Amino acid sequence: MHRRWLRPVLVITAAAAALLGAGVLLVPRHADKPAPASAPASSELDRYVTRTTDHLTKVPGDWQGWAQLGMAQVQLARITADPSHYPPAETALRRSLTVQPHGNAAALTGLGALAAARHNFHEAFRYAHSAVATDAFSADAYGVLTDACVELGRYPEATAAVQRMLDLRPDTGSFGRASYVFELSGNRNRATELMQRALDVAGSPADATFALTHLGELAFNEGDLDKAAGYFARGLARTPGQPALLADRAKVSAARGDYASALDDLRAATAVLPTVDHLVTLSDTLTAAGRPGEAATIDTLIRATTRLPGATGATTDIDLVLFYADRGEPGTAVAKARALFAARPSVSVETAYAWALHAAGRDREALTHADRGLRLGTKDARAHYQRAQIRRALGDRRGARADLSEALALNPYFSLRNAPRARTELASLEGPA
Repeated sequence: MHRRWLRPVLVITAAAAALLGAGVLLVPRHADKPAPASAPASSELDRYVTRTTDHLTKVPGDWQGWAQLGMAQVQLARITADPSHYPPAETALRRSLTVQPHGNAAALTGLGALAAARHNFHEAFRYAHSAVATDAFSADAYGVLTDACVELGRYPEATAAVQRMLDLRPDTGSFGRASYVFELSGNRNRATELMQRALDVAGSPADATFALTHLGELAFNEGDLDKAAGYFARGLARTPGQPALLADRAKVSAARGDYASALDDLRAATAVLPTVDHLVTLSDTLTAAGRPGEAATIDTLIRATTRLPGATGATTDIDLVLFYADRGEPGTAVAKARALFAARPSVSVETAYAWALHAAGRDREALTHADRGLRLGTKDARAHYQRAQIRRALGDRRGARADLSEALALNPYFSLRNAPRARTELASLEGPA
């Protein structure tokens, strides 16, 4: 399960370049590398940044202009996955506050969005809270507050914040956030309905692609491969080469046993946006396709992320924690999960922490976190599979059997690596507990 709006990612850049230089192929054979789907949107934002910067050299006292410039830089970082936009964003936003220190909800909102982009959700919460106190009619401020509350595990506050955002501005952003809140509570039907609303009101091609991507992911998480493939196809028709859509389409292909198509899509996706989740999916697909040597090379690339500047506990991706736990490196998994949980005590992080503790043989601690990770009623097949393994390690065959059954009922394709194991283990646990 992925975030519906603010999907934290850790992008591999320098490490990828090093391995590419060593001959690792991350693009599809006999295919041209697709241009990033964010190019039109980023080009438009780049032009806006240039115009606004020129304007501010002439009118340096325009505090609203500084705030808008900072938000544009945050948006550029989000759609290009390029953190080099963060420092100029912060400079512009703080300049706005210097010029107008009182009643400046726009700058406070921007600083909250920037903190969230850097995965500092405690700081994002403080800025967003100040922003809504300053301007109770700022939908953007309530959006940042929703994101921060979700990541900090403050779910009643997140629900109240997103409801206020919907009341103020029922657009793709507010419907998308509301969809995720309902998904967390296990209400898949309502989550899908709200994401469809996000698509219906989409005001730009990027918004429509966002909604189609997540409608497809919701369908995939229910095990409906045909419906998921349909949404992904519609999204790719709008924005050919969009990396998230390519990676999602690859999951459908792999679930159907078409590893060649899946690998082509994953190479194309990782060539444009080598995020941890995309690369882990590529590694798992290579393994399923009987190419363990190539999978090991991708794993080496992923491990290199720990040596990149900025790969701190606060910015570690959940997928990286799971990667280390699955690859037999429990010490690293636990250390990263502990730091991540301190920064972002959400249910998604809690389930990852549980899996890391299980890998380290600390199953009683793991079960506490696994139970808390599912406390909202989230219908997460992976989380149920992981709790099954923890329960089995503790000798609870009945509980393990129940969780394995639930995982496969929710989504029989939840993991190339673990779904086959779940079926085998469930068969072995049938009979008296």
